[in-house]
Amino acid sequence: MIVHTHASENRDEVEVVRQLSGGFSNLEYLADTGLATPHLCTAHCVWVTDSEQALLAERDVKVMHCPSSNLKLGSGLAPVAEMRARGISVSLGADGAACNNRLDMFEEMRLAATLQAVRRAPGALTARDAVWMATREGARALAMEHEIGSIEPGKRGDLILIDRDGAHQAPDPDPWSTLVYATRGTDVRLTMVDGEILVRDAALQREDVRAIASEARSAAARLADGII
Repeated sequence: MIVHTHASENRDEVEVVRQLSGGFSNLEYLADTGLATPHLCTAHCVWVTDSEQALLAERDVKVMHCPSSNLKLGSGLAPVAEMRARGISVSLGADGAACNNRLDMFEEMRLAATLQAVRRAPGALTARDAVWMATREGARALAMEHEIGSIEPGKRGDLILIDRDGAHQAPDPDPWSTLVYATRGTDVRLTMVDGEILVRDAALQREDVRAIASEARSAAARLADGII
């Protein structure tokens, strides 16, 4: 069983937890309750101390970094480079739609790498690191690293095909750098999940995009009117 929670996303939250738990930090409280195990996935971890990072590493707790959300909400910049240096599994997430809007993994990869460059130095989180976080580490966070996260015999056929002919991707000297810093979600031409093609040439194969958008707008209008 996987347990998912937000943890140490902003300083006010950290202070509230300390007050309600008798002085424990978020991660200390989770450890005290017995939840800090390899089956725990903690989103954000922006305000984690050295001792908390040591706890994350010791207990093999998974961290999900959500850079766009952290920026939009002004939460802060997570110490991703430091956590990875300790061997902590850090994957990439987008948080909820209201805290992100785009839900674009290419944007999350780019921001993850550039924000660590600002925090530490250029290259503190390489383009290849960012891709790894978006794929293999995401699979690890779900305890599914033996099924997904990389292209290997015996794993599910989860693939995307990217058009690399766009002018914004030229001259493409390093595929990792181009993928993270230049490629956009709109460059994806095909999405395959478990061997089934779900998106081809930006068109959903099993669902009606207009119907989905219409339903979403109607639901939002009802919510705004207090009906639901």
